[in-house]
Amino acid sequence: MTNNSKLEHEIAKHRTALGTPSDLSAEATRDISAALNGLLADVFALYLKTKNFHWHVSGPHFRDYHLLFDEQATQIFAMSDPIAERIRKVGGTTLRSIGHISRTQRVVDNDADFVDPQDMLAELREDNKNLTARLREAHNVTDEYRDIASSSLIENWIDETERRTWFLFEAGRTHV
Repeated sequence: MTNNSKLEHEIAKHRTALGTPSDLSAEATRDISAALNGLLADVFALYLKTKNFHWHVSGPHFRDYHLLFDEQATQIFAMSDPIAERIRKVGGTTLRSIGHISRTQRVVDNDADFVDPQDMLAELREDNKNLTARLREAHNVTDEYRDIASSSLIENWIDETERRTWFLFEAGRTHV
């Protein structure tokens, strides 16, 4: 056996070892895992951005925004394990590192030294609104393959994400 064929054999052996039995096709596993891994990367990125704003918010509404961001970050983080576990349950593999997240995420980081609280609210509102759209896209994929369990979870996350968007919108209103 050549070195390349030994390596290929080892890779195939490891993939088989992680291959959870499923009635879904290989194509379904691939597509569902890709959709859910995209969500997982976005969830981690949005969680960290929300915590960043929680830690760095300032101004006259500090306490309200600080608590709002913390509550929302907790809810966002709570999505991560169920998403990763769904990926494994359907036979896929999940994100493995911060680097993998950064290559996959669609949420744009904010590394600014200072962000105005109104801009924090607006940015998180848009990120949550965009996450809702991505959740709907993933739902289309899970529906296509009749992955009812993933679809059901996604439906709840859509509702939670729409609620976060609504709260951020209302908290950021300057005129009624």
